[in-house]
Amino acid sequence: MATIIKTERLILRTWQVEDSEAYFQINQDPKVIEFLLGPLTRVKIQDFIRYVRRHDEQHGYTTWATEHKETGALMGFIGLNTVDWRAHFTPAVEIGWRLGSKYWGKGYATEGAKAALNYGFKCCNLQEIVAFTVPANIRSIRVIEKIGLKRDIYGDFTHPKLPKDHPLSKHVLYRLSRASWQQ
Repeated sequence: MATIIKTERLILRTWQVEDSEAYFQINQDPKVIEFLLGPLTRVKIQDFIRYVRRHDEQHGYTTWATEHKETGALMGFIGLNTVDWRAHFTPAVEIGWRLGSKYWGKGYATEGAKAALNYGFKCCNLQEIVAFTVPANIRSIRVIEKIGLKRDIYGDFTHPKLPKDHPLSKHVLYRLSRASWQQ
């Protein structure tokens, strides 16, 4: 289990097969999946872990398993991912997180996301990192803004993996260039 990033309270690390049950439980919480297409099955969780491990090997970054430093508990994920579909702003690297609801409101997502941005720009030499979500996801939008991404008011889009009339299809886009991050 390789540790990639340590912050004051978090460890962002490589996913392990043993993480699957804890991550499955996180993805059954209605609060956690409010802006997703529904709960993830155990098979989907196993596919996700294989995908993010492969992504890390190929790109040098991924959405890392996020562990509470003090307790060792799996909290969810925080990290970077290549956008695997077409939109006006792709190709792109997205920053994202999904933490169990008991970890919300304590600054963990912000702490881990700042560290992931730092890793992406310093260690991976990325030129831009984006974030996107549905407009109603105010909690994530607050984190996105706290870590320095700016809304691209002309960048809103309909998610290409969803029907145009789906309630989760409209997304807002945020961006941060390497040059802006360095300032």
